[in-house]
Amino acid sequence: MINLAQLVILLVIVLIAVTGYGLAKQIVKGMQSMPADKAAYAFNETRQAFLATELRVADSHLQRLMGLMSTSSSSFQSGCGLWINPCHGIHTMFMRFPIDVLYLDREQRVMRVEDNVRPWRVSPVIIESATVLELPAHTAWNTGTKVGDTIEIKLLTKENHGDSRLRSA
Repeated sequence: MINLAQLVILLVIVLIAVTGYGLAKQIVKGMQSMPADKAAYAFNETRQAFLATELRVADSHLQRLMGLMSTSSSSFQSGCGLWINPCHGIHTMFMRFPIDVLYLDREQRVMRVEDNVRPWRVSPVIIESATVLELPAHTAWNTGTKVGDTIEIKLLTKENHGDSRLRSA
């Protein structure tokens, strides 16, 4: 059963699709070439495994809404990811490939793992979630990521993009 928040998200997505998907697609393509001040990686500290070494950050309303729409499966392979901040739930509308979804709390601990979420789905809304990490399908299983694991997300600042000095998220 779809709850109210999921219904609102679905209606907004349908509205974009009907009235301006071409424009939305252009915006997403622009988002895919992430600026240097948005470069990041995600590392599972509990399992000592990288989840994403090429992590994009979606922190504006439009970026969070669009997510991975119009991203091709060939450009979202192992090592890629999208960190949505803030976020309580996601959709996979207009996507062409499945993804793994990790819900993280404020301390970056995994609250819930959704494996292999297929296109055209709406995930559960988890109010306690602070952020969501979208990863290629089977990444959670391949890395052994489970509820309770601590995820380190590091952002490269614009000034130190080439340096090894990183800023914690």
